[in-house]
Amino acid sequence: MGDRSDIECWLTDMDGVLVHENDAIPGASELLAGWECDGIPYLVLTNNSIYTARDLSARLRASGLRVPEEHIWTSALATADFLAQQVPGGSAFVIGEAGILTALHDAGFVMTETNPDFVVVGETRTYSFEAIRRAIRLIQGGARFIITNPDATGPSMEGPLPATGAVAALITKATGRQPYVVGKPNPMMFRSALNKIGAHSKKTGMIGDRMDTDIVAGIEAGLHTVLVLTGISDQTEILKYPFRPDEVVQSIADLIPPAPAEEPEDAER
Repeated sequence: MGDRSDIECWLTDMDGVLVHENDAIPGASELLAGWECDGIPYLVLTNNSIYTARDLSARLRASGLRVPEEHIWTSALATADFLAQQVPGGSAFVIGEAGILTALHDAGFVMTETNPDFVVVGETRTYSFEAIRRAIRLIQGGARFIITNPDATGPSMEGPLPATGAVAALITKATGRQPYVVGKPNPMMFRSALNKIGAHSKKTGMIGDRMDTDIVAGIEAGLHTVLVLTGISDQTEILKYPFRPDEVVQSIADLIPPAPAEEPEDAER
């Protein structure tokens, strides 16, 4: 087990750790403010590829949390970073929304339906059968198949919705091609986040609420892992897995450093 006192940089999941639905989890604001005040490098990670970092910063601000967009790292940004290393200035056919489209544009990619280097599937609330059909044809024609994250479902007010992983399964069934997944639990996303803030894995901690994504990817990336119990996982869930986080805490509030003790007043005064 690692020692939290050695940690110089932090990565943290967003939903279930900092916020629950649209409400900030108690302690999140104080911990983030402490990192900012102490100049501790950190990134807020999310597998959500729908929104840009600016969108998510605004969402967090509405919840009472101040997280500048440069401190947010999404699966869309990680995907764009990875593909730019693979084929600089390449091309892609994309199923997705502003998050992944903006990230790829900013990385110098051209969006095209004609012989793209990659077919990239991200999350969207308006999956088009025509777009899926076109993706299948392009993959069969030689385009490499990439997805931003493996999540099979996503939340909505009406209940679970099919998400990136579900649509990818449809495309895989039709093409016989498995996608390369960039987002959690692929530690690739964590390594790109470490590169962004110039951090070393041995000096970085990862805070998450899911054993099957946050914690396993953190372990594989060589990070100090902290599981909070304010999201998906509980003590029963932990027992289902052959690996364990370095720490289990009730909530992010337990990671706030204690205030320094006040110096006793001079007895002669």
